[in-house]
Amino acid sequence: MGAKKTTSAVLESFGKISIREFPLPEIGDEDALLEVEITGVCGSDVGMYTGKTKRIEPYLPIIQGHEILGHIFKAGDKFCVRHQVEIGDRVLVEFTFGCGFCRQCLAGNYRFCRELGRYGSYISCKNPPHLWGAYGQHLYLPPRAMVHKIKPSVPAEAAVIIPAVLGNEIRWLRQMGGVSIGDTVVIEGPGPQGLAAVVAAKESGAAQIVITGMTGDEKRFAMAKMFGADHAVNVKETDPVKFVSELTGGEMAEVVIDVTGSPAGATGAIDLVRQGGTVVIPGTYGTETKIPLLLDKVVLKEIRVQGVYSHDMRSVVPAIKLVESGKYPLEKMVSHRFSLLEVEKAIRTIGGMIPGESAIKAVVYPKI
Repeated sequence: MGAKKTTSAVLESFGKISIREFPLPEIGDEDALLEVEITGVCGSDVGMYTGKTKRIEPYLPIIQGHEILGHIFKAGDKFCVRHQVEIGDRVLVEFTFGCGFCRQCLAGNYRFCRELGRYGSYISCKNPPHLWGAYGQHLYLPPRAMVHKIKPSVPAEAAVIIPAVLGNEIRWLRQMGGVSIGDTVVIEGPGPQGLAAVVAAKESGAAQIVITGMTGDEKRFAMAKMFGADHAVNVKETDPVKFVSELTGGEMAEVVIDVTGSPAGATGAIDLVRQGGTVVIPGTYGTETKIPLLLDKVVLKEIRVQGVYSHDMRSVVPAIKLVESGKYPLEKMVSHRFSLLEVEKAIRTIGGMIPGESAIKAVVYPKI
């Protein structure tokens, strides 16, 4: 007889995580169960843990974790046919999934499904099947979960970065931001999203890639240059607006993306972008944060301010192909590794709450 229970880390309330056992759910003909291999720790997990992301409160307790790589553990026949997988296949799982029937799902925008099908955030673990987050040994896969096979040869620490990091940036910069051949691109923030943005910009044909950061970001700057950045600017030492102006002969950047999570990044992007350019805003700054935005600059420069949210199949599939090619050693982003029992420490480390620790990317291996 196989194991009947599984273990997950549960966000009980803001600032409190516990380790709990859950029964393994019964699997029918159309759903499946994933055995988690590795989970990435996202900056958004920090906001949920600290309470900055207050909108998740009605769903607590939750199992966090939405950067997901694992193996099909159990699956119904119809699930296998629909998703073209077999027991044991190694797969990535997207953050969002839809009901398949609402207006947004029918339009292909399952990110906005009215049923809020999002792993690691908007589904409580109170009721069966419980396992709606990847900070655990197993994850429940409903019929419409978005799963993608990936080669066993891809390093786990590169594979786990695909959907919610590289997939995000391919969608945000290339597909929504419109980065193209010869463009100058400015990336504000050298965290995992910023580093992946370098890759997305490079693959899209950008001629000049500028990444900005702070004192202490030297390792991140070096990694950004390894991935293809042309310039790294410490904003404490160099005025980024003046730098980009001199670089472009006063034209400024075609596309600017703010992945700092700071209101200053969003407002500063307006000054870095050229007339008729695009500012991409993926960050969530907190529901109570008001950001002053000089709309006259947006109007007079005819800037397009493009909000972006998450990834989808159209960006994850090319991200998988790129990582499988081995062109970029994305696994080098991972600086910290934790066990399931250390999930709270992992989140606090990424959030800069542990003195002396400076993480680029953290992952959790669910084996206890």
